[in-house]
Amino acid sequence: MKMQASLLIAGVVLAPVLVRAEPADYVNLPIVEAGEKEIDFKAGTAVRDNDPRASAFSTGFGYGANDWWFTEIYLKYKNENNAGAKFDAIEWENEFQLTETGKYPVDVGLLLEVERPHDRAGGWEVKWGPLLQTEFGKLQLNGNVLFQRNYRSDFANSTELKYQWQAKYRWQEQFEFGLQGFGELGKWDNWSPASERIHSMGPAVFGKIPLGNHQAIRYNAAWLVGSSDAAPDHTLRVQFEYEF
Repeated sequence: MKMQASLLIAGVVLAPVLVRAEPADYVNLPIVEAGEKEIDFKAGTAVRDNDPRASAFSTGFGYGANDWWFTEIYLKYKNENNAGAKFDAIEWENEFQLTETGKYPVDVGLLLEVERPHDRAGGWEVKWGPLLQTEFGKLQLNGNVLFQRNYRSDFANSTELKYQWQAKYRWQEQFEFGLQGFGELGKWDNWSPASERIHSMGPAVFGKIPLGNHQAIRYNAAWLVGSSDAAPDHTLRVQFEYEF
């Protein structure tokens, strides 16, 4: 049973499933640390064909309310069509750890995000779905299946299916390396044609730099290459967290 569960999550993580990513998207993890506080900064930039570069960044404050719930508020900004950085949305992100760390072959969590776009025509954007993680020695694998929909918006929309995956080799605490991928398949119950599905993947680096007194800088960054016609050609994304 343990081997079957491990093989299942490995397949989810490493299969070439496709995900579209906003430039500053990152892979959510199912592990929560009670009492941890963090100031978080994320940024990303993407280019596709001859289109203007699209960039986004956000800053947030998060808190581990207990040993199963981490909550964070973000202010998000974007720069499209070389129009300069503009306020885009406020987001409330919640990660729930559903299993005890390491007790089962797969650690399971749940993501729930609620976003209020600056453009009120967008209504309320809600994203939710399971967060999965397993380990094989020093290799850590993550695979997330996410659903996203806008509610009370001025336009018709449907529930979209997205994925995130990550494979990380934990070489040493200050420096780890691996791969990340993001993508979007279209409607959850009626996928888009293959030519319209979007997926990007590429190398990534990770690390945690202890500062003493329960403080640390945690970072991760990835260079993603589009592997479908509809995806950005290249995306560079980074994330820095000050934990205290």
